[in-house]
Amino acid sequence: MKRLIVLLLFIPLFSFSQNYNADVIIYGGTSSGIAAAIESSRLGNEVILIEPTSRVGGLTTGGLGQTDIGNKQVIGGIALEFYQNIKKYYENPDNWVWQKKHEYKDRGQTRSSITEDAMWTFEPSAALFVFNQMLDSEKIKIFYNERLERAKGVKKVNNKIKNIVMESGLSFSGIVFIDASYEGDLLASSGVSYTVGRESNSKYGETLNGKQPNSSGITLKNKSSKNSENHNFIYGVDPYVIAGDPNSGLLPYINEGGAGVEGEGDKAIQAYCFRMTLTDHPVNRIPFKKPDNYNELNYELLFRNYESAKGDIEDMYSYGDPLVPWINSPMPNRKTDTNNQKGFSTDFIGQNWNYPEANYEERKKIVDLHLQYQQGLMWSLAYHPRIPKKVRDKVSIWGTCKDEYEREDGWQNQLYIREARRMISDYVMTQKNCERIEIVNDPVGMAAYGMDSHNVKRYVNDLGFVENEGNVEAYVEKPFPISYRSIIPNKNECENLIIPVCLSASHIAFGSIRMEPVFMVLGQSSAIIASLVIEKKISVQDLNYNKLKTILTEKGQILN
Repeated sequence: MKRLIVLLLFIPLFSFSQNYNADVIIYGGTSSGIAAAIESSRLGNEVILIEPTSRVGGLTTGGLGQTDIGNKQVIGGIALEFYQNIKKYYENPDNWVWQKKHEYKDRGQTRSSITEDAMWTFEPSAALFVFNQMLDSEKIKIFYNERLERAKGVKKVNNKIKNIVMESGLSFSGIVFIDASYEGDLLASSGVSYTVGRESNSKYGETLNGKQPNSSGITLKNKSSKNSENHNFIYGVDPYVIAGDPNSGLLPYINEGGAGVEGEGDKAIQAYCFRMTLTDHPVNRIPFKKPDNYNELNYELLFRNYESAKGDIEDMYSYGDPLVPWINSPMPNRKTDTNNQKGFSTDFIGQNWNYPEANYEERKKIVDLHLQYQQGLMWSLAYHPRIPKKVRDKVSIWGTCKDEYEREDGWQNQLYIREARRMISDYVMTQKNCERIEIVNDPVGMAAYGMDSHNVKRYVNDLGFVENEGNVEAYVEKPFPISYRSIIPNKNECENLIIPVCLSASHIAFGSIRMEPVFMVLGQSSAIIASLVIEKKISVQDLNYNKLKTILTEKGQILN
């Protein structure tokens, strides 16, 4: 009897787990996963949505309230419905707590016109309310705090996923699976080909994909791109612990090696940060707190950057707010969507390269380090005596919000995962697509944002000064279509998986595509593909595109 008990202890827990069945299994409750779940339900499919955290919506509910899109006219279907519901939310006077509706003035690329039936700026809490309202109106089973068992949690039979198992032991069986996560964990565990990092320019015939050490770049159509010219240090910032002494070692978070050869590939990815939700309302504001593990040396480059300025602080940079290293986009109720800008800011440059492939424990360490860095940055800007008083006075009126996130300190848990894994399928979206040199004939959605990459690396240049590398800002003249083939794997790798977020694209093309409304569009298109595949009992690769196009159009998707 004793021997039997011992044997049972060594049987994997998930062998006794409960199994749930549905037509469509969606892993990742991002904005894309939500759109996929809603459309799957509306099409009459049984659907399960699995979210690894306790909060759905990803970045849309995690601080990105200034919608990045480039051209909102290409957003239709469920994505547009979401932004229309946002407007309805703010038409309710009860939802204006910290300011009057008429006092709020949005601005930027997504400014809503008076006659528009949608609103493109919002609080994270508003996005969460709207998403939950839309989900509650459908027949969707949602599982929270369930993470994929990445090593052995995907079972395939005859080149199709049969079921996926979570760390908890819960098992989910379905006909079609959708990986809507930012990391692409399901695609990787399913044996689908992918890449991490920057391809060389030569791989796909691009100009802006690989390393970008020069101050400017040139697109394939000979248009200018602002590269290291923006979001960089003032000239002459010393990189060493003891200024002028290389033997003292590099200051924290400077990557070893130089900028590298222009256009050369690597495994580095653009920086992450937290898209902060801040407020200056004294009742709702939580002042920035000095972290318990604060290390002043981590911000020495920030101090030196201000101290290297010639003349007035206001003249340091020719763009953005002259005093602060951020973009403070106004949101309703005296809140902001605050994002990285200039040389030393919220982007934790070069400290996320291992994140895509890291295990969960290692990812948590990376996320925690990003949080500690950003909390220390904000306290430094607000209160450290080496920061110019003009800057401190401007920053210290801000703080995190009491009424937005689950954490008592007002910070969110959602890190801005700008890129992680990217699938390699039969069709890879590239710079040629972004510039409409190549136009696909099987679109499932449109992208319209500029070719954009945040900095990837912080290094010491040939003159012995610190510099950032990897920034790309290239204008996209017109919206461009995204291929059906770019969101499905090679047929030899998996026949019932769709990937609307970590889709098949080069680093620079993904930099244009990676916008939340586009992910929503692709999530809805994925659900339509799944429904047709289930109906016709075929693989995701064998669907007749003309039939798909008809339904996409009927569902409000913009395809050209």
